[in-house]
Amino acid sequence: MREPPALEARDVRKRFGPVEALRGLSLTVRAGEIYGLLGPNGSGKTTFIRCLAGLVRPDAGELHVLGSAPGAAVAAGRVGYMTQAAALYGELSVDENLRFFAALQGLTDAPRRIDEVLRTIDLTDRRRSVVGTLSGGMRQRVSLAAALLHHPKLLLLDEPTVGIDPALRRDFWEHFRALAAHGVTILVSSHVMDEAARCDRLGLIRDGRVLAEGTSAELVGRAGTPDLESAFLALAEH
Repeated sequence: MREPPALEARDVRKRFGPVEALRGLSLTVRAGEIYGLLGPNGSGKTTFIRCLAGLVRPDAGELHVLGSAPGAAVAAGRVGYMTQAAALYGELSVDENLRFFAALQGLTDAPRRIDEVLRTIDLTDRRRSVVGTLSGGMRQRVSLAAALLHHPKLLLLDEPTVGIDPALRRDFWEHFRALAAHGVTILVSSHVMDEAARCDRLGLIRDGRVLAEGTSAELVGRAGTPDLESAFLALAEH
């Protein structure tokens, strides 16, 4: 039997006063795939991810996360969320931050799990460092570790590689690919076109709508352009 989708959004709409952030957004993400939500700043990517994380309630439409309402999936500990800006306590150490987030998740094996995620992100030697003294890239690593602590089945990543160097970006994508190989579904938002090829499929989003879905090669072929950036511009005009 075919596995049900990890995410389903149908005609999702959200307005903040005069701003219509989501204008009937629809997409489907398969279980175990890396799906890239690609679009410029202000296109609705973060609003949609916050809806998936149960932080924003859509005004209309249907939204299913791992077969449940977003809030239920989050409450069950099945969703990990890495925000664009590191949501960490700067005056605490790396270890103290992770112990705090582990307590929020009710982890019974927190020490072992913290050791695991620190090894995964290669920060074991900085676990006693105060977060406020770390570089931006290291803080991003700690944010990723916090999102992974509870073994989520769905990982929501809001522009996780913004402002980090190419070597760390490569390391992050190696982590993402390894997670997907173990069955974790990943939704990653970005406005960086060269990251698109790393995703299994893409949703091109603009003005709160998905313009087109497919692999990067499929989207380029559909638009008849030489590259994905040109394809995005061409599809946005229709």
